[in-house]
Amino acid sequence: MKTVLEARNINKYFKKPVLFHVLKNISFKVRQGEFVSIMGKSGCGKSTLLYILSTMDTDYEGQLFLNEELVTGENREKLSHIRNKYIGFVFQFHYLLSEFSVLENVMLPAKKLGEKSPSQIEEAAMEKLRILGIEHIAQKRASRISGGEKQRVAIARALINDPVIIMGDEPTGNLDSYNAENVFNIFKDLSDNQGLSLLVVTHDKDFADKTDRIIEMGDGEIIG
Repeated sequence: MKTVLEARNINKYFKKPVLFHVLKNISFKVRQGEFVSIMGKSGCGKSTLLYILSTMDTDYEGQLFLNEELVTGENREKLSHIRNKYIGFVFQFHYLLSEFSVLENVMLPAKKLGEKSPSQIEEAAMEKLRILGIEHIAQKRASRISGGEKQRVAIARALINDPVIIMGDEPTGNLDSYNAENVFNIFKDLSDNQGLSLLVVTHDKDFADKTDRIIEMGDGEIIG
């Protein structure tokens, strides 16, 4: 099975106010179609690690491979392209543009990538909304839909460029149990039926227990 993401001996230091070793020799792989969760107490380095894995933070030691290519050391422009093409993001807060329609929000990353025509992008966006069962709200303003719908729109937006991996930072942290279950089921379906890899930082033990594998972190290290 293809390796979609690999971290090799990732070390991260915060320099201020004093030198602090925040991530220590982090190494692991995520394979195609694998649904992996990262758990650990607040302050153990989970979000810092995700920031590096998503290519947003380049100030680290070690190597990061995405889609079996070394991305460590690439310039910001190349990293921005890699991030937009290969990674979909779902956060605790949906970060939708409230004055835009649902459809326009979903189309944004594809417009930025610029590999398809506007009509192709619109068609792809509608297809993602259909997959998530929310095509009927395509023309609604993002400010006029429910919290559960907003997170589905955020997932559709994460899928628009057909990424190889979805990275989530507490994607159910702001949702009630019904909507959290919905988000889990969507992720599980994407993993099982679309062969998409998922890497999700979560505090939700019930959520993590249902994923294929849990990476347990403590004090900047993988402990299980």
